[in-house]
Amino acid sequence: MEIVLIRHAQPERVVGSRERADPPLTARGREQAERTAAWLREEEIAAVWSSPLRRAVETAGPLAEALGLPVRTDERLSEFDRDFADYLPIEELRATDHPRWRAMRDGRWEDFASIDLGSFRERLESSLTERIADHPGERVAVFAHGGVINVWIGLVLGIERPLWFDPGYASLHRVAAARSGRRSVLSLNETAHLTARSAGS
Repeated sequence: MEIVLIRHAQPERVVGSRERADPPLTARGREQAERTAAWLREEEIAAVWSSPLRRAVETAGPLAEALGLPVRTDERLSEFDRDFADYLPIEELRATDHPRWRAMRDGRWEDFASIDLGSFRERLESSLTERIADHPGERVAVFAHGGVINVWIGLVLGIERPLWFDPGYASLHRVAAARSGRRSVLSLNETAHLTARSAGS
């Protein structure tokens, strides 16, 4: 079977929230989600799964609607920052050399939050192993987050560093997987759909 991992599209920036930050997509992000749906709707996708965080669900929505499928959520696909009171795009953290970025880059996640990287890996592996078992011979779309994609594909490739590449907004990442446990990365960071012209243009 094939898992198509899709990073959520561009979300709003949230600072100073009194509760858990769960930003919606920006106007640009909504366009990215529509382009993703237009690109993938011709593929034979059996199910659409998503992190329950709003930015992922809103990215999944147009594809699910186009395919006539529900968006099925799994809490285990949530990003490591799911309980934070702010949402700063990782691009901003990197550009400003933010202390949180340095800690994430160096694998010192416990320095900025009580995050157990081992548990994070385990819940991702548990979720995606279930998708593999439930959909033999099929293709499944999974909408998630940059950290989720880094860590799970890192597990497939045997990469210990948690953040080792930069998945773009609404980028596609494909993994072929068998119930026997064998997995192969087919592609990383597909973004042609975000700039491709529509058929009528």
